[in-house]
Amino acid sequence: METLLDQEWVKIVIVILAGFLIGLDIKTHRLKKDSASEIGSVRTYAFVALVSYVFAKLNIYLYLIGYVAIVAHLLLFYSKKLQNKKSGILLFLLTSLVYTFGIIILRYDAWFLIVVFIAIVFISNLNQRLKKFYKTFDEREVETLAKVVLLSGVILPLLPRTNIHEYIPVSFFKVWLAVVVVSMFSYVGYILKRYIFKEKGYWLTGILGGIYSSTATTIVLAKKARTSKSVDLFVSSILIATAVMYLRLLGISFAFNINIADKLAIPFIVLALLTSLISMYFYHRARRDLNSNLNEEEDQNPLELGTAFLFAFLFIAMASLTHFVLSRYGDLGLNILSFIVGFTDIDPFVLSILSSKFAVTPQGASEAILIAAGSNNILKAVYSYMFSKNKIGTISAIALIVLGILTIGAGFLV
Repeated sequence: METLLDQEWVKIVIVILAGFLIGLDIKTHRLKKDSASEIGSVRTYAFVALVSYVFAKLNIYLYLIGYVAIVAHLLLFYSKKLQNKKSGILLFLLTSLVYTFGIIILRYDAWFLIVVFIAIVFISNLNQRLKKFYKTFDEREVETLAKVVLLSGVILPLLPRTNIHEYIPVSFFKVWLAVVVVSMFSYVGYILKRYIFKEKGYWLTGILGGIYSSTATTIVLAKKARTSKSVDLFVSSILIATAVMYLRLLGISFAFNINIADKLAIPFIVLALLTSLISMYFYHRARRDLNSNLNEEEDQNPLELGTAFLFAFLFIAMASLTHFVLSRYGDLGLNILSFIVGFTDIDPFVLSILSSKFAVTPQGASEAILIAAGSNNILKAVYSYMFSKNKIGTISAIALIVLGILTIGAGFLV
C-alpha cells in the first residue's frame, strides 16, 4: 500500500527541504566565524539536492557525471583555499552528502534520508563540544580503551575454552571475558564520575561510586566526613553506594549465569530498594547541603592493563581456592570462604562462582555470593567508622552492619 512518503512530489519536497536546511546550517556557522570565503548560498544546497534527484531519476550515468562536475568545481575552490593557507574539507564532504539525497530517497525509504539528514546536522554541530572534550579528556585513556578493545575483540575469541587445569576449573576464555565485563561495568562509573558529573554533590558521588567500587567510595566519603557536620548527607551518600553495589552484582550475574542470577534477583532487588529507601530518608533531611562538591582523590582507570591482569590473577586464584575448599569441605566450607572473601575485593570471587563449573548448585552459589556481599558490607562499616570517627561513621556503620546481617541472612534463605 502506497503511503504519502512514497509519492513523487513528497520525495522532491523532502529532498529540497533537506538540502535547504543543510545550507542554512552552513550559513549559520559561516556567520559565527564571520567568514565570506565559503562557496555557495542556502539556495545552492537546495539546488544540489534537487539536481541529484532529477539526475538519479533520469539516468545513473547522468547522476555520476553531475557528481564529477561538482567535484571539479569544489577542487577549483579548494585550490584557492590552499593559497589562503586553509585546508578544511568539511564543505566538500557536506556537498557530497547533499548530492546523495536524491539517490537515497529513490533507492531507499524516505526515513533513511531523514536519518542521514539528522546525522549530518548533529555531527556538524559537534565542533565546540569536541573542543571542550579534547581539553578535559585524557588521551591516554582512549589509548587504554583501544588496547582493551583490541585484546577483547582479537585475543578473546582465540583463547582456549578448556579448563586451565583440573584444579583450576575455569578456561582462559572465561577469565578474560570476566575481566572485560567487570572492567566495563567499572569503566562506566569511572567515566561518569570523572567527566560527565565533575561538579557533583556527595549523594551523586555515592551513586556513581557504587558502579565503580562501593568499598572505595565508602572510604573516600568517610574521609571527607571526618571534618563535616552534614551527618545526614554523608550517611545517605555512603548507603546509596551500597544500594548500587547490589544492582551491579546482579547485572554481572545476569551477564554470566542466568540460573544463579534468577536466584539472586529477588534478594538483591529487595536489598537494593531497602538500602535506597534508607538513603533517601537521610537524603531528604540533608537537601540544603546537596550543593556541596566533592574534591576527591583521582580514581585509577579500571581498564588499565595492570589492573586488568591483576584482576585476572585474582580470578584464577579465587577459582582454585574455591575448588579446593569445595572438594575438601563442601558447601559449609564455601560459605565460610565467602564470609572471609567479603573482607577483600569480592568481584574476583563472585566471577569465579559465576563462570566456573564447580560441583555446586545454583542455590549454593547464590548463597555464597550473598554471604560475600554481606560480609563486604561489614567491612565497609568498619571503614566508615575508622576513617570518619564521628557521628557520621557511627550511623553509617550501624546501618551497614544491619544490611550485612540481612544480606547474609538472605543467603541462607534463597
